[in-house]
Amino acid sequence: MRFSKGHGAGSKRTVIFYATDVHGSERTWRKFLNAGKFYGADVLVMGGDVMGKLAIPIIRGANGHHRATIHGRVEPLETVAEVESARGRIADLGFYHATMEEDEYQAIQGDAGAVEDLFRDLATERLMRWIDLAESRLSGTGIRCYATGGNDDLPEVMAAMDRTDTQSFVACESRLVPLDDTHTMVSMPYVNPTPWKTPREAPEPELALKIGGVAGDLGDYGHVIFNFHAPPKDSTLDTCAMLDWATDPPSQVVSSGQPVLYGAGSEAVRDAIERYQPMLGLHGHIHESQAAARLGRTLCVNPGSEYGEGVLRGCLVTIADGRVEGYQMTAG
Repeated sequence: MRFSKGHGAGSKRTVIFYATDVHGSERTWRKFLNAGKFYGADVLVMGGDVMGKLAIPIIRGANGHHRATIHGRVEPLETVAEVESARGRIADLGFYHATMEEDEYQAIQGDAGAVEDLFRDLATERLMRWIDLAESRLSGTGIRCYATGGNDDLPEVMAAMDRTDTQSFVACESRLVPLDDTHTMVSMPYVNPTPWKTPREAPEPELALKIGGVAGDLGDYGHVIFNFHAPPKDSTLDTCAMLDWATDPPSQVVSSGQPVLYGAGSEAVRDAIERYQPMLGLHGHIHESQAAARLGRTLCVNPGSEYGEGVLRGCLVTIADGRVEGYQMTAG
């Protein structure tokens, strides 16, 4: 824990709760929305990778019973209660579900375009419902929820965040937004290339141009927060197992019986932080690399992610007058 009691007279403190990489998990998103009240935060910030990665069909057979394949195991679902329980478990794991007849499943399974359309529709529906839930939960609390996508998020799904009917929910992807009277935040969903070839990756020079386009002319960076999904290269926020990209799927590199670790973050993100020196960097992407580090005057944090276990990892940050008063990693 890093909290400082002292702050200047008359300074207005803003408490931020930051989390990232929920990957479609219903349980984790609901915990995220509750975190404002629980931790006494003024602002919630979601740092990207909002979408789930998989859609699971719940298939109704000729006998009226259902089945679903969860974690590679076919589960028979013989009652309405069992079907509802399966839907809940699938959603909490971060997956989508669609109930269909056997013949519909067979038709969709053989049509790659239909599979993609169904996945996109399910992801959009959940995101819209999550935004509605944010509006309902946060209405009248004064707490605002800011959200951007990440590299795993389809642009056409993330476009659903740009709604004009919300007050507590603020879409902040690839733009500058005010957090309070004196602090602003700029967000970037793109990351440097990965072995997984996800929807929003860019070579380092292109990523640098994207960052410059949204964060390159902001004036006083002393009151700016960078909400960049990719962590800065070799910062301890990006440490993970090295993979051999030549194998399919990519395999872990091992030396003397131990996995080889390296910094998988972005050089362009690090360069931008070192050049502009914002007051705070909020990052994610590398789930296993929970850490905080300073690059010059900039405090950078990655709270990590355990969305598949329903655990909400976050970082509580208090800011005032262009200073980070304190921060604390959380899990719950």
